[in-house]
Amino acid sequence: MVLAAGSAPGGTDVRATHRFDEWRDAIRHDFVTLDIAPDRRIGTFQGSVRSATVGHLQVSEVCSIDQTCRRTPSLAATDRHDYLQIGMITEGTGVLEQDGRRAALAAGDYAIYETGRPFSWRFTGSWRMEVFTWPRASIALCEAESASATAVRLAGREGFSGIVGGMLRALLAGPPQLTAGGATRVADEAGALVSTLAVERLAGPTAPDRPQEALLREMLRYVDTHLADPELGPAAIARAHFVSVRQLHRLFAASGESVNRRIRRLRLEHSRRELADRRRAGLAVTDVARRWGFPDLPTFSRAFRQTYGEAPTAYRARLLG
Repeated sequence: MVLAAGSAPGGTDVRATHRFDEWRDAIRHDFVTLDIAPDRRIGTFQGSVRSATVGHLQVSEVCSIDQTCRRTPSLAATDRHDYLQIGMITEGTGVLEQDGRRAALAAGDYAIYETGRPFSWRFTGSWRMEVFTWPRASIALCEAESASATAVRLAGREGFSGIVGGMLRALLAGPPQLTAGGATRVADEAGALVSTLAVERLAGPTAPDRPQEALLREMLRYVDTHLADPELGPAAIARAHFVSVRQLHRLFAASGESVNRRIRRLRLEHSRRELADRRRAGLAVTDVARRWGFPDLPTFSRAFRQTYGEAPTAYRARLLG
């Protein structure tokens, strides 16, 4: 895949072909491996992909003709890299299927999907689509939130989804020339807006909370505001909300993410953003780790490398250089 976390912004890669085998390789290069079945009744094949990067966000424009693209269970299971993607139709039509839902998209519509689970796209006639790709680890959605947000039609020109869609289209139209740290922050902010859109669509503006859902929301807010506390954990959260640890785990299970996993994910994400912030360049990596609740540098470095593929010192040096 052409995307590389933290890569320099603005580099553009264009691949155009009239051969189906080259097309399949181009899709694999810029995105992930897919089973692609073209309409054999069409004599001449054509397709093109144009991609650029803004930090760890890849922005792409794809156009071609009738075909079906499938991310099969075996392909999803054998790929060690997971991404969250948005597909925005700008010409023609496309049908996205994932997580038991089917979204029929016309020009201006878009939808969220993930490469770590099976999905399919069906395109009819000539079509053009803009694709926005983030490493899944950089998106602040738990598994349950993500699984409820995929393959849902989002209007790209009205309401909050229109605001997010307009921002994404602008990034593709003219990827900004930024420092590596600035590009990373833009990619993070764009991903945060997508996360907010997914969560708000799931909740609905007037959806009443049942008692258990309200309690879980209180616990999630408590976690968000106490990440810097090294003692934050199931026992402390349960004690603060007058429930048993067993009940706490049961409530978090409904969210699709364990309490410990959520704490670890959020601490790492806040730390990663701070390491990419030039205004925090004078803060030692050890201090960043402690600010977000990690007990020591080795523990933090090990968790950071496991999640982002490089040591925190190397990550900061590459971005702030």
